[in-house]
Amino acid sequence: MERSAHDAENVVPRCYQRGRCSVKNAQSITGATLPKIIHTMIRVLDLERLITFYAKGFGFAETHHLAYPDFTLVYLKNPESEFEIELTHSHDRTTPYTHGDGYGHYAFVTDDLEESHRDLSAMATRPLPIKEFKKGDDLLARFFFVQDPDGYKIEVLGRGGHYR
Repeated sequence: MERSAHDAENVVPRCYQRGRCSVKNAQSITGATLPKIIHTMIRVLDLERLITFYAKGFGFAETHHLAYPDFTLVYLKNPESEFEIELTHSHDRTTPYTHGDGYGHYAFVTDDLEESHRDLSAMATRPLPIKEFKKGDDLLARFFFVQDPDGYKIEVLGRGGHYR
């Protein structure tokens, strides 16, 4: 049976809402190419300080730099992923941004959680202690939180299970 474009638009969201299909299943149902997440944007007060933090703490390098009279956009990524962090710097901003009550965190996964914790500690970022996330006796993840210089929360997880 052939499906129309209208069917494709409606099947994928219903399928995902019910948690009953994978990306491959949704693509085979609809024939559509699904959207891919490519970056997240955060507003920063001190652009160079944040570039240094993400380079030293997580191996990020600048991939794109767009300077305008009033603001600058800098895109960063590391070799592990195509996903980028977009740093947006307003040139006339002099006070820190508030994060509101909706922002949670973003996460990185690492092969050596202890080493990442030591590296971030050496940068004087004061990461929180490493914790374990369990369901009953099953260890689901080991992780810690750290904040970047502008106060954005970052979760750092040891690679394993769901977190790859």
